Amino acid sequence: MAELQNDRFLRALLREPVDRTPVWMMRQAGRYLPEYRATRKEAGSFMDLCRNKEFASEVTLQPLERFPLDAAILFSDILTIPDAMGLGLRFETGEGPVFDKPIRSMADAKKLYVPDMASDLGYVMDAVSTIRKDLNGSIPLIGFSGSPWTLATYMIEGGSSKTFAKIKAMMFDQPATLHHILDVLADSVIAYLNAQIEAGAQAVQIFDTWGGVLTPRDYNEFSLRYMHKIVDGLKRENDGRKVPVILFTKGGGQWLEAMADTGADALGLDWTINIDEARARVGNRVALQGNMDPCILYASPERIREEVATILAQYGNGSGHVFNLGHGIHPEINPEHAGAFINAVTELSGQYHK
Repeated sequence: MAELQNDRFLRALLREPVDRTPVWMMRQAGRYLPEYRATRKEAGSFMDLCRNKEFASEVTLQPLERFPLDAAILFSDILTIPDAMGLGLRFETGEGPVFDKPIRSMADAKKLYVPDMASDLGYVMDAVSTIRKDLNGSIPLIGFSGSPWTLATYMIEGGSSKTFAKIKAMMFDQPATLHHILDVLADSVIAYLNAQIEAGAQAVQIFDTWGGVLTPRDYNEFSLRYMHKIVDGLKRENDGRKVPVILFTKGGGQWLEAMADTGADALGLDWTINIDEARARVGNRVALQGNMDPCILYASPERIREEVATILAQYGNGSGHVFNLGHGIHPEINPEHAGAFINAVTELSGQYHK
């Protein structure tokens, strides 16, 4: 593999000195870019795009041609694992993901298995190694997975949900069934992320998109416990370098200390907590990634720059901050506004690293 030319993202995750704050965006390869929409059309369906390593690499690299980003993230979907378990995933226009065979009972749960990473999910590893080759050592590549709780919400609800009524009913009424599902998912995520690391991912992120819908007690038992198991099971070094792990629970600002206890290297923050407060609470135990409200990108470039300056000042001096949005970029955002955000971070952050 080519020598890494820009490693400030990896260094910041490990709280090592950097010359400026690194920046990337969740969903940076996505629908807000006209070139992505063109490739997606050419590929056919969303999953066809994910399953074709050349297309997956092409869309991963598209934002890097526009913006001075410090990391690339694998183009894939969080639902690849449940899809590989044979639950009949399809994407309905305007409705999002739908599973034809949702999990509703212990009998259903007992049929779940850890997918074979080479045969069932080999297309993801092919994409990782292709992207890594195409990056040619320019910047690091992030691999990722959904958290067990988040994956289970889709598998049990049968798709997206506003109330999470089915999974919560199972959690309260059949906890043993839910724990069985989460255990199989945690084992699957460990195997999946380790396979991505072996294929060339240089950092990994666990997306716990729906952990924030839980009470503190239930978050600890049904979400954090399984992410802790994953962190314990991950390969933390490859190619002679540490492989940092980022945990991101949307709506998880109240649980940062417990998240840091997992042994993760960094915590992702959404916009509902100030980064100075988060830093004061976790100290030097973990790096922090975040945490600008994605909706700020609807504002003028001047207002975007102001917001970047505010968050940089809130974090203050020293390493351990990776600048990002507090969740994925919205599809309607003007790419020039995304550019204004990224340029502001690269131009304004150096003063905090002298």
